[in-house]
Amino acid sequence: MSIEEEIFRKRSIKKDALISYGFKKKGSYYIYSKEFMNHSFKAEIKVDEVSIVTGKVYDLDMEEEYTNFRIDDVVGDFANTVKEEYQNILQDIAIHCFTEEDFMFNQSNRISIKIKEKYQVHPEFLWEKFPDHGVFRNKKSNKWFAIIMNLDKSKLQKEKTGLVEVLNVKLDDKVEAYIQREGIYPAYHLSKKNWVSIILDDTLTDDEVMRLISISYDLSDVVGDWIIPANPYYYDMISTFEKTDTTYWKQPSSIQIGDMVYIYMAKPYSAILFQCQVVEINIPDNVKTKDHSISYDMKLKLLKKYDKEEWPLEKLKEYGVKSIRSPRRLPKILSEKLR
Repeated sequence: MSIEEEIFRKRSIKKDALISYGFKKKGSYYIYSKEFMNHSFKAEIKVDEVSIVTGKVYDLDMEEEYTNFRIDDVVGDFANTVKEEYQNILQDIAIHCFTEEDFMFNQSNRISIKIKEKYQVHPEFLWEKFPDHGVFRNKKSNKWFAIIMNLDKSKLQKEKTGLVEVLNVKLDDKVEAYIQREGIYPAYHLSKKNWVSIILDDTLTDDEVMRLISISYDLSDVVGDWIIPANPYYYDMISTFEKTDTTYWKQPSSIQIGDMVYIYMAKPYSAILFQCQVVEINIPDNVKTKDHSISYDMKLKLLKKYDKEEWPLEKLKEYGVKSIRSPRRLPKILSEKLR
């Protein structure tokens, strides 16, 4: 990636600002020049009709283009000084004539804005190795429903090359039908059974893309319901919830923020006594003994208390819950009754 591509890769142009900054319009180009390093060098910056920024540096004493500073891992104080001065010129143009964006390409940024407006979520850039990969997460379930990433087009189309941005979304059981459409491909880097990759190059309209995002969002909007056992001889949850409406518990690996947790108290109660919601996860817990090791806790907030006669084990058995020895998901019909 060139110096110019690196600095302007996630920025959109403000054309009105170019002229006031000092750019000259020449045909379909905007051109700006500036001398630096005591007038011994000149930078010439060009912005083309599709807002691509290129530049050259000229050695005014030698009357020729100077390119040493572009060598990878350039050695030498002089070349590095030229590079730093040139980068400073580009950075100033970027600040005054461009707007910083979430992503590199126009449709990607339009889709990002539409997601923010519709779902009130912003992209999360989670990976140091892939700083341009943005994840959109359902606030309620904490699950991903869209990912915008950049990759070489050859990852999706073997005969094509060039950097593109794609949107990964999770769809229903009709994935095979979706990938027959131009612009939609089997998912890159995610399960091809449920996910697809959409190239954000305007092959699909914004409205078409948003309709697919809506499917993915609905699939991510499912909150899990769990039942967890508590031995009253070790965990006096009745006394705990008389003093506070929150508690911490060992976290099942697949639980998410927003999930509902029903606490089943063992003998002498043998019944569900509390309905809670997961409000925080991945809380480090380094409790380790010979027989006990906890990596993470979750934080639960009490929502409802049940009388011990409401949901005893005998009644739970009618809904398929025959024993409760460890955290488990609830049958859908039981979840509906408990709520």
